[in-house]
Amino acid sequence: MIVNWLAHDHRRGDSPIHRLPAWSKLGVGLVLITGSVAVPPLWHGWFIGVGLVLGLVTVLSQLPLLFLLKRLLLLSPFVFGVALVNAFQPGAVMEWRFLVLRSFLCLLTVVLVSNTTPFSHVLRVLRAVRMPTLLITTLALMHRYLFVLVEEAGRMQRARASRSFVPNRSARWQTLATVASQLFVRASERAERIYDAMCARGWK
Repeated sequence: MIVNWLAHDHRRGDSPIHRLPAWSKLGVGLVLITGSVAVPPLWHGWFIGVGLVLGLVTVLSQLPLLFLLKRLLLLSPFVFGVALVNAFQPGAVMEWRFLVLRSFLCLLTVVLVSNTTPFSHVLRVLRAVRMPTLLITTLALMHRYLFVLVEEAGRMQRARASRSFVPNRSARWQTLATVASQLFVRASERAERIYDAMCARGWK
């Protein structure tokens, strides 16, 4: 359950969208996100156009629809939480709906770009536009060790499940909470070991 959201990597596909240069996908994605956030709610044509563009990209990218829906559902609680807060504001009957629409379009843009562009290509584009080296290095390390932690979480979850023979849902959630808490402790310890090892090799 913990590792399902990273179980499939579609960034190495061979669709027309995958073959586009990384800088073009990042540039178009930035324009779509910035425009969706900045334009007034009355610009219905913009939102319709962005929706059509994202729909076309979804078809051309050949990404499974179920995969995209799972990614959007994973990120949707943050969107709906903000929208729920705004829904109770005076005179914000329509604003929260447009907030959900804007957020959905931005999330879909990020999901499409991130799953059709290898992360190493993203780092090259950031380096080409002269982003701070420290920021690029931090992003590279975070991306690298994210998968290390996911593998560790998978091993812990399997070990815990092999010792638990109660199939009810409450026990499953308790197992998940235990794995998450232990993973936090192991991640902190591993981070310290990795930092010490990197410093011993002259990394600053």
